[in-house]
Amino acid sequence: MAGPVVFRISALGHVAAITLVVCVTPVAATVPYGALLYLLPLGWMAGIVRLRTTVDGESVTARNIVRARRVAWTDITALRLRTRSRVSAVLIDGSELPLPAVRVRDLPLLAEVSDGRLPDLASPKE
Repeated sequence: MAGPVVFRISALGHVAAITLVVCVTPVAATVPYGALLYLLPLGWMAGIVRLRTTVDGESVTARNIVRARRVAWTDITALRLRTRSRVSAVLIDGSELPLPAVRVRDLPLLAEVSDGRLPDLASPKE
């Protein structure tokens, strides 16, 4: 597969954040320091824009709100599937690297991009 694959949170989440801004506005206008309530939807929107996992044949880059961490495929020993919406890479030292926006349904694509380093468990066995 050519080029990196980027897993990101759907931009549709901005609609929910804007709805939250509209719902918070009456309270924010009447309560002292109510403007601080706008920090919640702003943080939510920042997460939607910032959180992502970029995967190519060489490495996996997980980006959270404050930093990005790049790990070579050779440093990854396994994947840990916590729920349908949470996947983490288990590293050689035993630590885990959460992979933002990667879901269990994305594992076949992740296996394809890994150039055979991860088995595609969804493919039929022969």
